[in-house]
Amino acid sequence: MSPSPVFALPCLTVLLVLAFSSVGESTNNPKPASVKEAARPVFMPETDAATFFKRRSRRSVRYYEQLAEQRMHRANSERRREHNEEQRNEYENYAEEDRTEQRERTREKQEQVREYNYDGRYPRYHWFH
Repeated sequence: MSPSPVFALPCLTVLLVLAFSSVGESTNNPKPASVKEAARPVFMPETDAATFFKRRSRRSVRYYEQLAEQRMHRANSERRREHNEEQRNEYENYAEEDRTEQRERTREKQEQVREYNYDGRYPRYHWFH
């Protein structure tokens, strides 16, 4: 058997299947009589189209309530942040002053002890024990 009939038989089968499938589709989908009828379900009448965006442009009351609530949350967060920052700064200043005073008192006490205990006989390295 030569290759040409073997190749022609499947091609003929595919051609017949395609021909019959296109006939079946054309009977199920009749073409509309005019372009105007085809476009009708896609577009709305002019009277509705004129008021469509007017109705849609107004936002609901709930939207404005949500915006107001978000503004309140942001303001509260900002106030809380400022309060915490102020408290932190006050504490840091207090702690720094307290450490400075503590160092000064310690230094004064050490000097007094050195002056009291030093009689000129002991070298300086005994002071730092």
